[in-house]
Amino acid sequence: MKTPKCLQPLVEDGLVDEVISQLMSGKEATVYMVQSGDNIRCAKVYKEALQRSFKKAAQYQEGRKSKNSRRGRAMEKGSKYGREQQEKAWQSAEVDALYKCAAAGVRVPIPYGCFDGVLLMELITDSNGDVAPRLNDVSFTAQEAIRDHAKMMVYITRMLCAGIVHGDLSEFNVLVDSDGPVIIDLPQAVDASANNNAKAMLARDVDNITHYYGQFAPPLLQTKYAQEIWALYEAGELTPDTPLTGQFVEDTRLADVNTVLDEIKAAYEEEQERLERISDAEQ
Repeated sequence: MKTPKCLQPLVEDGLVDEVISQLMSGKEATVYMVQSGDNIRCAKVYKEALQRSFKKAAQYQEGRKSKNSRRGRAMEKGSKYGREQQEKAWQSAEVDALYKCAAAGVRVPIPYGCFDGVLLMELITDSNGDVAPRLNDVSFTAQEAIRDHAKMMVYITRMLCAGIVHGDLSEFNVLVDSDGPVIIDLPQAVDASANNNAKAMLARDVDNITHYYGQFAPPLLQTKYAQEIWALYEAGELTPDTPLTGQFVEDTRLADVNTVLDEIKAAYEEEQERLERISDAEQ
């Protein structure tokens, strides 16, 4: 096919030899299949902010820090330079997340770098060498659904242990090859410890994935993996290899208000005594 203008710089730099076809066009990017040397890869071309239809982007950017103070101030003010830097940060976030996920043992496409707003990465294929289908286009037996759902829960756990929540995970952001699910589309990945929406986003990710596999294995719909994973994470007990059960019992005990007030009063009196001792020592 004719080389799109957005990919011409990569062709001129020798990173891409030929654009084979367009694979898809989504809310945040258009993806092409390209020839790069002896390899077939995919090139993800990010859409500019005005063209993107990704909702509530601010929620996903919460907690992202810029190491460059000037860049960070510009991004906060929303100047032209700041908007340009915010676009670059949006793009580099996916590259960073892909590397972190791969290092954590999560199956994601291998990234080869981001060049002028184009992410060059591994093309995920099926056993026949064709482009791997999205999870949404795959049917399962109950046993297969339970097996792959378990893999996805492990991947979500490993991502969280690496400090990442996907934030937009669903059957449309997972590919399936001969070895199982592969997670894609991570430009909106959030910092689990710095984003106040991380808990809700993780719950939505888990619920979306569970709902899809649950069509083929209904018992999965009764599981509570999101609550279990987050509770372990908050308690500092979650590891990449923590065995999960999908079971979770909510703590329905009411807080003992009188005990809490007594503790506050005791702490206050202790502080007052400390201040009095300091005052006496200074006289």
